[in-house]
Amino acid sequence: MTITDQTRQFVAEAEALGNSLESVREHLGRVVFGQRAVIDQTLISLLAGGHVLLIGVPGLAKTLLVETLGTVLGLEDKRIQCTPDLMPGDILGSEVLEESDAGRRSFRFIPGPVFCQLLMADEINRASPRTQSALLQAMQERHVSVAGHDHPLPAPFHVLATQNPLEHEGTYPLPEAQLDRFLMQIDVPYPDREAERRMIIATTGTEDRSVPAVLTPAALLAAQHLVRRVPVGESVVEAILSLVREGRPESSKIPEVRAGVAWGPGPRASQALMLACRARAVLEGRLAPSVEDVLALARPVLRHRMALNFAARADGVTIDGIIDTLCAPLA
Repeated sequence: MTITDQTRQFVAEAEALGNSLESVREHLGRVVFGQRAVIDQTLISLLAGGHVLLIGVPGLAKTLLVETLGTVLGLEDKRIQCTPDLMPGDILGSEVLEESDAGRRSFRFIPGPVFCQLLMADEINRASPRTQSALLQAMQERHVSVAGHDHPLPAPFHVLATQNPLEHEGTYPLPEAQLDRFLMQIDVPYPDREAERRMIIATTGTEDRSVPAVLTPAALLAAQHLVRRVPVGESVVEAILSLVREGRPESSKIPEVRAGVAWGPGPRASQALMLACRARAVLEGRLAPSVEDVLALARPVLRHRMALNFAARADGVTIDGIIDTLCAPLA
């Protein structure tokens, strides 16, 4: 196949995927009202092959979003309600001793809820650090080790975890190294007035709000492979490098970063931003990302990969404000 034929095939595949994704967005929008940005960022994360941390108060349809995503994308989805007494075995699975009719004893592995394609970990910061680590290890390595045996997880495998930003009593905040396992941290806002109006009318009546399957697991895997083939221009690469590297207080030339940031984003942030920009371009029906994609995705990709020092927090500085300062030279 010549280069021209390869290009034509890539363009055809990208256009077909773009049409399918537009259908996915439409069906999600019929069920989850007033959260277009959250839907798009979540789809971008899945197209990039990553996991998502959703931050929002109760009642903003985070659970409904995951359930509807599982249906529309054709994925097997499961849900875990994280609590302080949740054990790693409750998520990963465990081995039980069985005795056959002949009297022979052997261990049999019983898979836990992590063996699915789309897992919702509700209020992940309520689980103990030991349980958080077990789940985040599965997210990173895509397999589970129980009693010395490795058990591969299904493909695709994605975790959408939620956190309540208001209640901190009885919680175990995720350490920085574990937060870095999430491709994006998506803040879920309240819907606007018109969206909330449509929601209360639609959800309290008899309207059928079921959605069909638009994609399949195989199609999602093919989409993730296509995203990695999207070409990236030198200007986008330089924008990503500038944004991430200027966020590190040790080497940054920006006074606000040097004075207020305790630690900045690592190389995984650059990788995540590159993949997310490629995925956003495909989602928007374009064949290559632009610097606008970098600016649009800077907050969800970087906000959980940076931390402010005490003095900056005391002065009312926010991470989003620091990221906006980093983006200003690129705008």
